[in-house]
Amino acid sequence: MKNIFLSICTAAVLVSCGAMAGSASKVGKAQPSLAGTKWALADHVKGKTPTLNIEGEKISGNAGCNNYFGTAKLEPSSGNFSAGQMGSTKMACENMSVEKNFMDMMSKANKYVVNGNVLELYQDNLLLLKFNKAE
Repeated sequence: MKNIFLSICTAAVLVSCGAMAGSASKVGKAQPSLAGTKWALADHVKGKTPTLNIEGEKISGNAGCNNYFGTAKLEPSSGNFSAGQMGSTKMACENMSVEKNFMDMMSKANKYVVNGNVLELYQDNLLLLKFNKAE
C-alpha cells in the first residue's frame, strides 16, 4: 500500500513538472501580440484581484488596492516584456502585501508566454505571475 501511494505521488509530481516545462519551454520564443488585451491574476488573493490592461505601449490596472499605470515594451518576436515608469494611486488598504508583491513581480518580469487564455510573466525562466484573460 505504501508503494502504491509513493508511486501515485511520484507520478503526480512528474505530471506537474511536465506541465510547467511546457510553458517554460516557450519562454524566449515568438508570442502573440498583447495589444488591446485585459488580464486578471489567476491566483486567489485576499482583497481585490490584481489586473493588467495592455493598450499599445501603456499598461494599467489594479494592483490589489490601488490603480497603477506605466509603460511596457513588448516584443512578440522574442517574447520580451518589460514594465517601466510605474506609478499608482496612494490609498491605504488592509492588505498592502499583495499589492507590494504584485508590483515587485511586474517590475522584475522580462519575458511573457501566452498559452490560450493564459498569460504568464517570467523573469528569465522563473514564473512570476499568471493571468487569465478578462473581458
